[in-house]
Amino acid sequence: MVSEYQSIDGFATTEGTRKFMENAIKNSMPRSHFRSFDKLNLTSLGMGTYLGQNTIEDDKDIENAIYDSVKSGAINVIDSAINYRSMKSEKNIGHAIKRLVDDNIISRDQVFISTKNGYITNDGDYPAIDVLEYMHKMFISQGIIDSKDISSGYNVLNPNYIRKCIEKSLINMQLDTIDLVYIHNAYESWYEDVNKNEFIEMIYKVFQIYEEYRFKNKIKYYGMATWTCFRLPPKEKGYLSLEEMVKIAENVAGKEHGFRFIQLPYNLAYREAFLLRNQSVGPDSNLTILEACNKLNIGVFTSVPLLQTKLLSVNIPDYLGYNNQLLKIIQITRSTPNVIAPLIGQKKFNHVKENIEIAKVAPLNSSEFNDAIKILN
Repeated sequence: MVSEYQSIDGFATTEGTRKFMENAIKNSMPRSHFRSFDKLNLTSLGMGTYLGQNTIEDDKDIENAIYDSVKSGAINVIDSAINYRSMKSEKNIGHAIKRLVDDNIISRDQVFISTKNGYITNDGDYPAIDVLEYMHKMFISQGIIDSKDISSGYNVLNPNYIRKCIEKSLINMQLDTIDLVYIHNAYESWYEDVNKNEFIEMIYKVFQIYEEYRFKNKIKYYGMATWTCFRLPPKEKGYLSLEEMVKIAENVAGKEHGFRFIQLPYNLAYREAFLLRNQSVGPDSNLTILEACNKLNIGVFTSVPLLQTKLLSVNIPDYLGYNNQLLKIIQITRSTPNVIAPLIGQKKFNHVKENIEIAKVAPLNSSEFNDAIKILN
């Protein structure tokens, strides 16, 4: 326990996530709803916490959505970022997990919690202080960072800032250990401001901080949450090689490094993860990012599965007997090889209930997926 505040100790474990899986199966979840990665049993749907206003109503809705989704057995993967709703989403996660543990519904080791850092943010509990004022008071005026450490994309990779973000996320979520911390849209936020070698030096220092916190058992894994860098052709300025990022982690900490996950957009409109052959691993070239992740033992979570609800109004042909729009969208995404789970934002009870019912539908097997994926062509 951390002396300054009452935290929940522990982290997702093989035994804990197996117990969650077995309990979920008893509650009508199919066994195939779970993915195994690094001996963890993770649901093939995760919950994102990006959208929403900084209101008491949305606080309650997100907290209850987490509570109900986890209690049902539908979800044991919860994703956030320190800047989501000005830290309030992280705080909602903390309240929900504490309730779930206090109510003896789960133990901490049954859920996998991720967050992100890098973007500047303020604290939503102090709404009168805007982002730039907060950054100046908390960081620049105290000499923790310099104003030039903020990119044109409002991102900071200064190790001092990354440390402060990890410590604040731990407090916000009332956790002793965070399962996964991503650096958030780092290259997207910096490639216009620095050259590639300068970025690599910056990311090396960030990975050093993450390894430092892994050694302290404050985080278990780290990764890169991205928007475009892994979805571009290699000749594009904003492109990154995943293998190159893994080699940086190896240079920092050897083969036992903690860089084990990426996050990127993937849906029926953003199809590059599945279709674009832009990566190489060793002698193998012409790989998709998902194939490269498989070779490099990197787990993949995907974002914006509904393209922030825009796909709900798109005409998608029925397939495999499905005529439910949400099911047609989600089934392809969650069933794509080498994807652990899409992260779905949800707040209102009716959306939570609908997603719980989706979770009870078995993901597509390989034959069904191959038939369904033809709608992307």
